[in-house]
Amino acid sequence: MRTTRTPALVIAATATLVLAATLPTFGASPKNDVSTLAGKLAALNGTPGLQTRFSAFLQEEAQEDSASAPDPITPANVLTSPLDGISVAAPAVTVNQDTAAATQNETAIAVDPNNANRVVAAANDYVPRTWACSISGTPCSALGDAYSGTYYSNDGGLTWCCTSTDPQHLGTLIPGVTRLAGGQYDAGGDPALAFDSQGRVFYAGLGFNRASAPNTVAVNRGTFNGGGQLSWSQPAFINQTTSPSTLNDKEWIAADWHGSSPFKDNVYVTWTRYIFNPSKGTYVQSPIFFSRSTNHGATFSAPVNIGANVLYSQGSRPVVGYDGTIYVFWDGSTRLASLDSIWMVKSTDGGGTWSKPVSVAPVVDIYPLANTVFRVNSFPAAAAAPGGDVYATWTSEVLNNATSYSASPTCAYFISGVASVRANCHTATVWSKSTNGGAGWTTPQLILPAVDASTQTAVGYPVTNPDGSTLSAPSAPNRVDSIWPGVAISPSGRVYMSTYAADVISPWQTCASEPPPPEGRINCTTLGNYVHNARLNYFVTNVGSGNSSTVSTHPINSRYQFGGGFIGDYTDLAVGSDNVYHAFWTDTNNVQTVVWWYGLEFVPTAIHQQDVVTASGSIP
Repeated sequence: MRTTRTPALVIAATATLVLAATLPTFGASPKNDVSTLAGKLAALNGTPGLQTRFSAFLQEEAQEDSASAPDPITPANVLTSPLDGISVAAPAVTVNQDTAAATQNETAIAVDPNNANRVVAAANDYVPRTWACSISGTPCSALGDAYSGTYYSNDGGLTWCCTSTDPQHLGTLIPGVTRLAGGQYDAGGDPALAFDSQGRVFYAGLGFNRASAPNTVAVNRGTFNGGGQLSWSQPAFINQTTSPSTLNDKEWIAADWHGSSPFKDNVYVTWTRYIFNPSKGTYVQSPIFFSRSTNHGATFSAPVNIGANVLYSQGSRPVVGYDGTIYVFWDGSTRLASLDSIWMVKSTDGGGTWSKPVSVAPVVDIYPLANTVFRVNSFPAAAAAPGGDVYATWTSEVLNNATSYSASPTCAYFISGVASVRANCHTATVWSKSTNGGAGWTTPQLILPAVDASTQTAVGYPVTNPDGSTLSAPSAPNRVDSIWPGVAISPSGRVYMSTYAADVISPWQTCASEPPPPEGRINCTTLGNYVHNARLNYFVTNVGSGNSSTVSTHPINSRYQFGGGFIGDYTDLAVGSDNVYHAFWTDTNNVQTVVWWYGLEFVPTAIHQQDVVTASGSIP
């Protein structure tokens, strides 16, 4: 992703950006052991010129480690802010029902096309890290890892089932993938959901080991009984591999629920296949792959590469039109491109053959938002309308004074520099649509024009630092950044879109010293000075009318959990036949008590957590 390239160094654009401090360095590097997740991460991050990254979920897992402590830990300081809520307020609803301060993030949601009150949601669920039990003398918290969590509602999202408390009561955890849920993998996550026409729901996720090569894409089928209870099948595995040359990442799933489609009830999965050279310990490429099931998720076809020459890719999203056409969108680059594009391919024969990739629009992959520390990406979301139109939405770095939202090199930090981006650009969620089956696309436009044109609201200033100095509100507030959009279209054609927007700036007290993670994520031994901290709200808009609503009930502080580095790669949005949307995001305004955390026992300690939260409504 530099303006000057040679074929050996030309690797595409950003999928998931890490912080500037962890961007790749150039020059000679030691050989990486790509049989491990950490080795693959090092190979990817160490590739000269490369801006493609693993999903934030896999990056986090590659760097996590379990620990144990002989005595319960009493934190010296727990980072918090009086500006944050202590519970998520109505009408927003906390979807995960655990009460032991478990982390949840990366949201997916789907509505039964036959029953608008039946909603299924999914998230990365770290609830085993809070289990106060032991297996053969080892705390369950030390054995647990990131898991695939699922939750369901039969009343339109007002209430949700269920809870998970220990390996004998898995509750929300998908079976058969991870070891504590009866499977063979250390961890699982990156969830995605889809319903078919018969009310079956399909859950796609990853299964992988940290310290060895095995990894897979997994799909479980969910069915509801007459009493509205959801149960899950054992998984079907796709591209299950033990090769150190291959890593499957960031899958998504779609099902053809349309009665007029010749491929009704087919199930489709796409994902990124990272390829490495095991002998050299280097990254090679990351194309998008596809697989389908014609027997309701029991088995899947052999994977095929659908990305043609767009070999450096991430963040794919399959969508099925009412006529059965499959559209797949992703963020990626060809070998000689200086900028990424949002790409699309389609199949009109149920995934048997595929078109050549079409560029929906060039995209400037985003740099981490000002005054935040979480990792970011420009992954697209997409949906098909009943009349045949297809919509795509994504996040791009755009000029502050832009009147159109095509890609500008001024906003590409790898071309013009970070200072140029901060001075001239901000992050915006945009959308485009096609009225001719994906052959052509409208000029990108903003999801939230009024929010995008505004500046951040300062709250909580001034504050006095431990060193006696004062942090005052910014004299020139930043433009509002928006990130991680969703899109959903009802059977009547109402088009909803959603996004986070960093519309609040407030002070946050840093930690000057702490133990290593994971303990340091709760226990700050020495408090530091305050910094500016951008906080998020979640918005939903009807793009046809331009009406919008703020559905989060208190600004979200992304600094909690995982040291603020990982709030999730995406958010999601669904809509039922009743035109009611269901927005689903990660929120940090609940306070709960933690006792066990990654094998560490604490004296009962109240902390803010990452929960997954929904809001439902209708916007005319």
